[in-house]
Amino acid sequence: MEPIIRNKVAESGIITLNLESYYPAEPVVLFDIKDYLFMGLILKEKDFRAALKEQDWSVYENQLVGIVCSADAIIPLWAYMLTVSYLQPVAKFVSLGDEAAIKTKWLLKNIEDIDAGAFTDARVVIKGCGDIPVSEDAYAAISLKLLPVVKSLMYGEPCSTVPVYKRK
Repeated sequence: MEPIIRNKVAESGIITLNLESYYPAEPVVLFDIKDYLFMGLILKEKDFRAALKEQDWSVYENQLVGIVCSADAIIPLWAYMLTVSYLQPVAKFVSLGDEAAIKTKWLLKNIEDIDAGAFTDARVVIKGCGDIPVSEDAYAAISLKLLPVVKSLMYGEPCSTVPVYKRK
């Protein structure tokens, strides 16, 4: 009789959580305030307000939007607030930052939305290597989210993990 090959990893009950799956699938669209500056340097309130009023905001519908200013100019804080006031009703997500920053913020938002209760008393591995570089912030956020409820938390792959936490 041949020995039966057992998959001990599958039998272990370990849950693997891949943070890459919480990254946005859709692209990030940038709103560059530079395009609304007088001579590429100065934000004139009256002109800026008029330009925003005339802007076709439908191009940002259901998009992840990052607000940036690629010019070396001082932008008053209210200008970001005003821009957000136009984007918020149409965009899926709005924040300050370039594409990488917006993707990280979206990832952190998705981690925050995870139901930690689904991992109560579980043995969880946070997947390490992947195709997308996951920020350190994400690993810290998932740890903060899961530590109060999990039995153990590990990093890596189910067949080769680094123990992070084990409830006493």
